[in-house]
Parts: sequence; structure tokens; C-alpha cells
Amino acid sequence: MNTITTRALTLLTLLVLLPTLAFGQSQRQELDRIVALVEEDVILKSELDAAIATIEMQVRARGENLPPRNVIEEQVLERLIMTRLEVIRAEETGIRASDANVDQALQQVASQNNLTLGQLRQAIEADGYDFQEFRRQLREEILSSELRQRVAASMDDITETEVDILLASGGIGGPEYHLSQIMVQVPEAASNAEVQAARDRAEEVRQRILDGMDFSSAAITFSQAPDALEGGDVGWRQVSTLPPLFADALEPLGPGEITEPIRSPGGFLILRVNDVRERAEVIVQEYRASHLMVEPSEILSLDAAESRVRDLHARIVDGEEFSELARRYSTDESSANIGGRLGWFQSGQFGPDLQSQIDRLEPGEVSQPFRTGMGWHIVRLEETRQADRTREAMRSQAREMLYQQKAEEEIERFLRQLRAESFVEVRL
Repeated sequence: MNTITTRALTLLTLLVLLPTLAFGQSQRQELDRIVALVEEDVILKSELDAAIATIEMQVRARGENLPPRNVIEEQVLERLIMTRLEVIRAEETGIRASDANVDQALQQVASQNNLTLGQLRQAIEADGYDFQEFRRQLREEILSSELRQRVAASMDDITETEVDILLASGGIGGPEYHLSQIMVQVPEAASNAEVQAARDRAEEVRQRILDGMDFSSAAITFSQAPDALEGGDVGWRQVSTLPPLFADALEPLGPGEITEPIRSPGGFLILRVNDVRERAEVIVQEYRASHLMVEPSEILSLDAAESRVRDLHARIVDGEEFSELARRYSTDESSANIGGRLGWFQSGQFGPDLQSQIDRLEPGEVSQPFRTGMGWHIVRLEETRQADRTREAMRSQAREMLYQQKAEEEIERFLRQLRAESFVEVRL
């Protein structure tokens, strides 16, 4: 379980990064000056401008309005500061991003753009862009992601009892909401005056939205949540997984409507319902089959294994019992002693090679001998069925939801502490 919704490793695509790299390279000499000191490192004006260019392009691509330049500068600079702090802490704690790690990430970027790795580099360098800057940004993303994964991994495991309690409480089920948020933070151990000031600020932001300000623009302008620069989009959330106060506030709302400011542990939240959908049942195709494998060994060559499995296939076609031959000759230790029976399984559970053979068969049919990396095989499809796996999916979802909640809380706490205890001087 390694998904972290706060921010998993996000490979920057070619279409997003190339304008950033070009801007940063062409303007570096003219604009470079220090805009922030971060521990013993610095953030330059050219870095900030390049990052802002990317954000502005993303906002325009979403068809949203841009807030004033000084607002974007503050939000983007804070994100650059946090990224730099995460990279510094990652390196201090022994996390490394090797050239091989970066090369693998580059390969994924190339694949996302339907290019080979060589074509990706050529596309970047042909237009005069800095390929090493591309690599540097990917390296920072890898280090930041690994640090967050390590923070999440330090948590206690999710227990089956926790899953049972969540399911018993009705905590899984019901409609799903696509939400966006704006957060006005309240400092830890805040005074009554500070809490009231944050509440007033949230009320003011909400009124601006009601008066016609675009929610996404308001999030970029005012929100202090990590997703502010994405317009506050937090994705789909099941209403039953939200705190009761949030669920009660959302229940009467339809798409496009927003909540009153809601007090949360971190401050005041304004939530917007972007869309609503009902949770569907999980119906899957399942198969029951039997399997026989002949694996090459030191005393049985690959050719001899093929010869044996073809002989066994002929004997099955002539009427001999599949299960008896599997018991006597199959080298698959997990199924041989039960006559090769695989039981019921879902599509792809035993790998794409076996599944491709299964997909060609009708119940009762036997495949031709086929080869995989493990040896030679024969498979017989017994029957198929449509199975309702909603309960299993709900249990898996409950476990994932508990993990996500704990991970988000732990990472948010870690980042607040990291920011508070680090030396940062903003010179913007």
C-alpha cells in the first residue's frame, strides 16, 4: 500500500516542463537574484519565474482565471521552499536518487509522451532546452516522494480490527463527492483572537466566491492547503469517509455549491461540491481452471520439457484424466497434489500469459501447450461466472482509506514541523 494522496511521485510531463526549462534558461542571466534563503541553500528569482510560468500555463489549460502576480509568487515560492527543505532533509537522512532512478523516471516521462528516451532528449535539446535541468527536477521529485513515503512507513500498520470497526460503523458506502477546498490555517495553540481572525478571513473568502469570484482562483489566491495551486482540487471522496461535520455540511449541497467555513484541526475549510455520483457495485469476471506445468531443470532440457508436455496434451485429448496427469507429472508444487486445480480466480491473477490462453477457451476446453518464462504449460478452463465482489472491494477501500487518512495527517504534521524548525528567510 504505497499511494499517498498528499503527493505521490509526480513525473513532470514534457508539455509542462519544456516551457519552464526554456524560460529558466533564457532569463537566468538577466533575472538571477536571491528571493529566499533555505537553510544553507538559496532560491533564485529565475527559478521562481520558471515555476510561475508552469503554474500559469496549467491554470490557463484548465480554463481558469489567474490571480494577481504577487499572489502566485507567494504561493509558488512557498512550494519551492518546502520542496527544497524536503530535498535537504531527504539527503540528510540518507535518501538518494541514483542516476538509474532518474533514468527510470525519464523513461516514464518519455513513455507518457509516446517517445523513446533518445527521442525525449533530442526533443528537449533540439529546441535549446537544458536537459540537465529536466533531470534535476525529476531528481527532486524522487527525493521528496521517498521522504514522504518514509514518513508514512513509520506509522503503525492498519489492523483488521480498525477495518472491521470502520465497516461496522457504516463508514464505507453512500455517494461520492468530487470536492475542492480552501483552507485558512489556524496556528497551533492559537489564541481566541487568532482563531476569530482566521474565521473572519474564511467568511470573507466565502463571500467573495458568492459574489462571483471563481473558486479555483480563490483557492490559488487565499488557500493555505498543499493543493492551493491546483485550484484546491482534492478529488473524489466518499461521504461516509468524511468527518460527520463535513458530511452533514455536504449532504444538502448539489454540484457548484459551497459550504460555510468548517472548523478543522488545521484551520477553517470551505468545501465546494464539483460533482456527485453513486457508488456502483463491483462485479467481476471469475474463472475456474486446472493447470499442468513441466519446468526445465538440470536433468530435463527445455526441448525435453516441450516434448513431455506435448505428449501429455495428446493423452488428455485421448481421454486420460487431466487431474491424474497433473498429479503425476506437473512441476507446479502449489497445484500438482490437488490435480492441478487453481480454484476460482480473477482475470490476470496468474499473469498475462495464462490469461491470454484462458480467454481463448470455452468451458471444458483444453489449451494447446504454451511456453512462459517458467516452462511449458497446459490449462483447462472449467467454468466462468460473474461474481459480486462489492464487499471485498469495500474492505480494501476501508483499509486504503484508513491508511490515506493516517498518512496525510502524519505527513502534514511532519511538514509543519519541518517548516517551523528550519531557517528560511524570504527576500521577495
